[in-house]
Amino acid sequence: MCVFAWCVYKYFIYVIYYNDFVIKTSLQLIIIEMRKIVKVFYVSLGCDKNLVDSEKMLGMLHEAHYELTDNEYEADIIIVNTCAFIGDAKEESINNIIEMGKLKETGRCRKLIVTGCLAQRYKEEIKKELPEVDMVFGMSDYKPDMIKAKRIVTTGGHYAHLKIAEGCDKYCTYCIIPMLRGHYRSYPMEDLVKEAEALVEGGVKELVLVAQETTLYGVDLYGKKMLHELLRKLCRIKGLRWIRIMYCYPEEIYDELIQVMKEEPKICHYLDIPIQHASDSILKRMNRKTNRAELTERIAKLREEIPDIALRTSLIAGFPGETEEDHEELMEFIDEIEFTRLGVFTYSAEEGTKAAEMDGQVQEEVKEERRDRLMELQQEISSDLSQSQIDKVMTVMIEGKVADENAYVGRTYMDAPNVDGYIFVNTDEELMSGDFCKVKVTGALEYDLIGELVQ
Repeated sequence: MCVFAWCVYKYFIYVIYYNDFVIKTSLQLIIIEMRKIVKVFYVSLGCDKNLVDSEKMLGMLHEAHYELTDNEYEADIIIVNTCAFIGDAKEESINNIIEMGKLKETGRCRKLIVTGCLAQRYKEEIKKELPEVDMVFGMSDYKPDMIKAKRIVTTGGHYAHLKIAEGCDKYCTYCIIPMLRGHYRSYPMEDLVKEAEALVEGGVKELVLVAQETTLYGVDLYGKKMLHELLRKLCRIKGLRWIRIMYCYPEEIYDELIQVMKEEPKICHYLDIPIQHASDSILKRMNRKTNRAELTERIAKLREEIPDIALRTSLIAGFPGETEEDHEELMEFIDEIEFTRLGVFTYSAEEGTKAAEMDGQVQEEVKEERRDRLMELQQEISSDLSQSQIDKVMTVMIEGKVADENAYVGRTYMDAPNVDGYIFVNTDEELMSGDFCKVKVTGALEYDLIGELVQ
């Protein structure tokens, strides 16, 4: 996902000179004073957690009275916020850097700045191998005041992500996040509530709570899990309609969290629970803190307590040591559980992780074949689920209008932005992005719904 922003730098609070650069140390961003008006083009890649970082950077720049451009050809400075989670993400980041670097010849770009996860992990390599890059800085270079920065929301204004914690202590054998972002660190509850209030005052109606793991929120600050208390405080914000919870490790889901979801109508009956696999042997090799029996029990309890809950998960196909029997066991589990939403990644060997050094590495074509089989199964499950929604009346948040048609695109509580499905709403009435309305489901596709506005 890309975010474009433009900034005019009129003054500098505190600067030091580094060659022909000036460093605004409160931001740890490098700004070159080339003319009275300096235009900046911003690219944000990777996950929604990285997007929050980007929005806070932009907010800090905006507060310093800078101006923005969505045209890379007129930008004096280009900033690329990179991702390095898996191989494909690294490739996308590098390709974007190279593409933006070409604008030094074809556009107005004078300085190219790279930040984010790729910059954190490969700072010296970027400096050496990509000479078009003028400055590289990773997350460890971010200043603490960035956490409280007022954001520029880039998601359309009606929803926004709220990052409640940083880092991770799980140390799954395939994951580099602890190396990139450090130990788990919850943000103070009062700061998060203030940030959420500001977002809602700016027009946000749905908050999507994100972290590497949301369910552990508060253990480091308050000595116990406090996500349920944070949710109660967020539910008191006037004007906020929906709260959605992402990235809940299944073994950390606890009774108070379930109870607050049942009691608070603003909390969507939706949980993202990344299980990664269902074979006990593979889960152990992944260093996951659960097993198939516990997963089955936890999901059953969620559905017993919240019957209409939508459950999303993510899986890894072709993990080192995964046999055909392990894959079949995963297929059997998915068929049994019938997740509402599901995504599958092929295993990506990341240097510095234990999994990259394991024996039993699976061939790429086998990984892809297993991924495809999982997605074909989920397609059948999703199609059946979609059909079961016909004739139901659902609350829908409108995302935008379908071009040249009397129809709008929206989402139900079952659909997180940018990762799940949509509902296409037929109506002659004029609706706005962010509107909530009642829609009767009249048709179903494999992942999406069709409906009509209910008067």
